[in-house]
Amino acid sequence: MLDRFSEKPRRGRPAKVRPPEIRGRADNYRVIFNQVWERLWPLLSKAQAEADVVEAFQQGANPYAQEFVPSLSKLILEVSHDRKFPKRRQAQINFLADSLAGLGRIAPRRSRDICANERTKAKRAHHIIRYEFYVECSCGYKGKSRNRACPKCGARIDFGFGSIFGYF
Repeated sequence: MLDRFSEKPRRGRPAKVRPPEIRGRADNYRVIFNQVWERLWPLLSKAQAEADVVEAFQQGANPYAQEFVPSLSKLILEVSHDRKFPKRRQAQINFLADSLAGLGRIAPRRSRDICANERTKAKRAHHIIRYEFYVECSCGYKGKSRNRACPKCGARIDFGFGSIFGYF
């Protein structure tokens, strides 16, 4: 065989974007919007055309304006006039940042879905599923504990005051 490194062709539609890239960009946009939102939002909320969005970013988000306008001005206008656009400050920042992270290559809704999925993956990435303690009890049992207690007599394991293994 001449070509040892041939790959199987992928099935389905080719990917337009990489999800971790979208989530990373959204996180960066959230930080930027948190810094400039007090100046930016009053101007952006009044915008009715793309030129208004460009002007709002140049006045309200001056050091970061070139990141967003003029390339994303149409998308910004569309997202800010979305009927599901939130009312509270932090929710507005998150909504706008997650929607713009796709850079218009994908729909704003899909961009928000990708960000949510990536954040969920990060939460579930590495966590302890089960922990075990081996005990030697006064009743004579030696072995694994069950629910932080001796399975034979039910004596609880005392971790001390303020322990991370405290009872809930």
